[in-house]
Amino acid sequence: MKYDFTSILDRKGKDAIAVDMVGGPISAYPAPREGFDVIPMWVADMNFPVVPTIQEAMIERAKQPTFGYFMTRPEYTQAIIDWQKDHNDAVVAKENIGYENGVLGGVATALAVLCSKGDNVLVHSPTYVGFTGTLNNNGYHIIHSPLKLDEQGIWRMDFEDMEAKIVKNKIHAAIFCSPHNPTGRVWERWEIEKAMELYKKHDVYVISDEIWSDIILTGYKHIPTQSVSEDAKQRTVAMYAPSKTFNLAGLVGSYHIIYNKWLKERCDKESSLGHYNSMNVMSMHALIGAYSPAGYEWVEELRQVITGNVDFACDYIAKHFDGVTVSRPQGTYMLFIDCAGWLEKTGKTMDELLKAGWDVGVVWQDGRAFHGPTHIRLNLALPLSRVQEAFDRLDKYVFNA
Repeated sequence: MKYDFTSILDRKGKDAIAVDMVGGPISAYPAPREGFDVIPMWVADMNFPVVPTIQEAMIERAKQPTFGYFMTRPEYTQAIIDWQKDHNDAVVAKENIGYENGVLGGVATALAVLCSKGDNVLVHSPTYVGFTGTLNNNGYHIIHSPLKLDEQGIWRMDFEDMEAKIVKNKIHAAIFCSPHNPTGRVWERWEIEKAMELYKKHDVYVISDEIWSDIILTGYKHIPTQSVSEDAKQRTVAMYAPSKTFNLAGLVGSYHIIYNKWLKERCDKESSLGHYNSMNVMSMHALIGAYSPAGYEWVEELRQVITGNVDFACDYIAKHFDGVTVSRPQGTYMLFIDCAGWLEKTGKTMDELLKAGWDVGVVWQDGRAFHGPTHIRLNLALPLSRVQEAFDRLDKYVFNA
């Protein structure tokens, strides 16, 4: 491969919560026992070096000895327009694009336009924990519509349940996660069409989180929610960012695409009220460096690497971890493994299972916060050698100890 997806990065002491919040003074997870180093597989960022054009763009800008007030460069907007056209077949104009400090901030902004405090909002479960926090913190009530596993072990929307809950709870706004986090499901066109027809029928506006849309595994394709019909285009606020794709979460910088003029103006106004939702000059140049020809190449290689890691992990689970199941993700770099059978067979608790992994340095994430009662969320965006080491430890010291 042209780019580096094999080097093991030393992130300790370099502002990375993935490792610095393990066993430190401010700790989310306990330190592993002696003899084991930390393999960070919890927070959804990547353990790969970024595409070099990102650093090059930022370094070139940093050579300028001023960092005062600035204007958005035309290259920034054009990079987004070109990226959406080339990756999503989307025709986006400058007036459809708006900056967001983060996708969750954009979600909160859109909800403030579409809802009153205390309103019910439809969300699929399992549910990204960030949606839960954003909705609760802003005074909305979450109505969950559980996804269901079909005969092939693929997560599907339950349209009957969605409609019943929309009607019963007088819902006028829904959060749609595409690809879905934490299950990694990449929705087919017919599924999105059916969901959007349902939302149209009951006049539900949609906030579509498509932050994972670039990380699609081999054999699948992302379908933008706004692309399935003219009505979907007009009733959807879509959220995107280079942060998941290029590991730029620490720089902050997302964007929305809104085609509905009234909705766009209201969201822009709402986001301006706190006087904080403004771009950072360095994140602007980082996006330009990311959405470059090199960035296009880098993402294609990333998809191959993630696909290989997912294949390894899912095959290993099937062959070695009796009582553990996983629906193979079609996008993202996260696994959402179900340990129900293993827990029942061994009589262990979720807390005991999680601690066993942490003890040997596999820092994985409790799936209960995502409404997976017996689930664990596992980040595979590491060099394959580290993924293999993690699964070897889980085999020897956890599931087959």
